Amino acid sequence: MRKKIYVAGHNGMVGSSICRQLSKESVNILTRSHQELDLTNQGKVSDFFTRESPDEVFIAAGRVGGILANSTFPADFLYQNLMIQTNIIDAAFKNGVKKLLFIGSSSIYPKLSKQPMQENLLLTGPLETSNEAYSIAKIAGIKMCESYNKQYGESHGLSYRSIIPTNLYGTGDNYHPKNSHVIPALIRKVHEAKVMNQTLNVWGSGKAKREFLFVDDLASASIFIMNLNNDTYSKSVDLNCSHINVGYGGDMSIETLVNCIAEIVDFKGSIKFDKSQPEGVQRKFLDSSKLNHLGWNPKVSLVDGLRIAYDDFLRQLQ
Repeated sequence: MRKKIYVAGHNGMVGSSICRQLSKESVNILTRSHQELDLTNQGKVSDFFTRESPDEVFIAAGRVGGILANSTFPADFLYQNLMIQTNIIDAAFKNGVKKLLFIGSSSIYPKLSKQPMQENLLLTGPLETSNEAYSIAKIAGIKMCESYNKQYGESHGLSYRSIIPTNLYGTGDNYHPKNSHVIPALIRKVHEAKVMNQTLNVWGSGKAKREFLFVDDLASASIFIMNLNNDTYSKSVDLNCSHINVGYGGDMSIETLVNCIAEIVDFKGSIKFDKSQPEGVQRKFLDSSKLNHLGWNPKVSLVDGLRIAYDDFLRQLQ
């Protein structure tokens, strides 16, 4: 029988990319939409796992959003993400799932972290306040995986793993004007400024630096880490610090990013940076050397990825 793999959040940008790549392999992909399965409902999640008995699980489901969304709906971000990951991880364990991959967020690291951020910086300082609720939920997911490994790893053969991606973008992204992340928000803003022949207004000074990874590269890294044998994985991480960073390997200022998107969109108007608006931490750059030493590296350049993302945005407008 083919391996049965459940991808939670298959309709999202990350989950759909994982499904596209898994579809190239000889596996049975198991999915459920939010309408079919409410992941915040413990009973329904438990029944689903009992009925379907997946062999492996990717957790790409969760409530996500940018600075504005996180600041406006902190209770929703904390509650929904805690419930989703807790229900899935516990149901997976109770139904014999040996391998699971939890996808976290680089916001788990302290806001004043040394750059680039290594995995061992987790819980060494205060978080960025604008998305603290979301970050706490993601930290809990990582620690839940570690706790199940500590308590049941030997006795039940568990290997529940966590990865920390840098800022993501790409096919299937959310381009909502208020609830999107940096690149999709800027793609929409630049496009609309071009169409309406207006000045492009960008939040912040433009000096903050960020690292960006195309979503298909993250999906590739997710499957790569899931497929590592237990010995290789356990030798690469610490039992109390088992997450692995997944980054692009370089960062850039928001100003440079805006200019790059403007060129791709063919926007020739003026650009104004509003320093009165928040821009988050000044730099967020992951140290991905652990993953690189294991043999994985990204393949999609930022320019190529931005072109694909803009084409995806235009398709969504149709």
